[in-house]
Amino acid sequence: MCFNCYICNQFTNFELKMILELRLSNIFSLRDEVTLDLQAANIFTQKARALEGNLFTAFGERMLKSIAVFGANASGKSNVVKGIRACVEMIRNSHNYNEDTTFGFAPFKFDGYDRKPSSFYVRFLMEGIEYEYSFSMTRHEILTEQMYYYPNGRKSLVFSRNEGKGTDKRCVYDFKPMLKRPMDVAANTSRKTLFISRASQMDREIAKQVFRFFSEDVVLDYYASQEITVEKMLKEQKSDLLDILRTADSDIVDIRMESGALKTYHRSNPNVAFDFESEESDGTKKMFRMILGMMDVIREGKFLIIDEIDTSLHTQLVEFIIGLFNNSSHAQLVYTTHNTHLLNTDFQRRDQVYFVNKREDGSSDLYSLFDFKDFRDTLDMEKAYLQGRFNAIPYLSKPTI
Repeated sequence: MCFNCYICNQFTNFELKMILELRLSNIFSLRDEVTLDLQAANIFTQKARALEGNLFTAFGERMLKSIAVFGANASGKSNVVKGIRACVEMIRNSHNYNEDTTFGFAPFKFDGYDRKPSSFYVRFLMEGIEYEYSFSMTRHEILTEQMYYYPNGRKSLVFSRNEGKGTDKRCVYDFKPMLKRPMDVAANTSRKTLFISRASQMDREIAKQVFRFFSEDVVLDYYASQEITVEKMLKEQKSDLLDILRTADSDIVDIRMESGALKTYHRSNPNVAFDFESEESDGTKKMFRMILGMMDVIREGKFLIIDEIDTSLHTQLVEFIIGLFNNSSHAQLVYTTHNTHLLNTDFQRRDQVYFVNKREDGSSDLYSLFDFKDFRDTLDMEKAYLQGRFNAIPYLSKPTI
């Protein structure tokens, strides 16, 4: 099967929605600001040219379809995912928060950072226009919030908010004529609530577009994309699903929904039904659910973030799944992994590889392989990583008896 034919829907530039850049600071072990940049670096080596399929172009910008985050156990790589998820959940849910709500993150615990604000910044593209949205907060209240956009390539304010300016909403907020009756929204926005969330709830159009982007186009786990039901997938795309399962080295040749239960049929005896939940292996069930969710993400060109993508899955299957994204039209994947076999310059570019390293003070640092200017993509990336050239690996002393 040609996956390019399957997953490359025809989108115009103005239909593209994508994440360009993410920044976090003082969230979990990420004390200092860290950045995930999904814009491709200027790499023009022979190997990079061979991996042009890992990129897509929108409005002249070359974008990465996938980013891998490597690091030792307890280095903080999962905190990158947790931090992004916590901030996106704020956008999705803060209009429902009550006065006793504690936000779903924790600041860095040492050196007084537990008394300092945490912050989130995202740069994204929506309907042909670039936006910058950010906010800062403690665990109990919003401190600042702002959004800019770039009509005609020029930066322009949509709104800004600074709760440190007092209790008068007219002092706290600054608006440009993008939102109708913005002070009505501000009057109904508590310090537990993001303005963009409340404005969406109150039917302000640009806020609704942003809210839908973070609710529908940013997928926080492949399970979260399974609002597309198994029944719907089997009805509309069963042959595609089976093709992918076969390519992923599964011996499942048919899937049916019978009496409300999912049944599978295998190559060795295609007339015998297996109950999916009780008789398939954990690896098969995870693979099926992952592929089901990813088919929706890939076809619709969404952004997906996964922690520990290789849990319960074989290395070749993980490579296959990442390849689905790298062969898509413009879907985006950010994932963490322990699997050093994925550190392969024949598989991914240097700017697609990030590392997380735990410092001696307990904070985590996030950086790109592209930052190591002396590393050439003709070298063995996995070997260099295991030798400690990029840090981000555990240093273990010899056991004593």
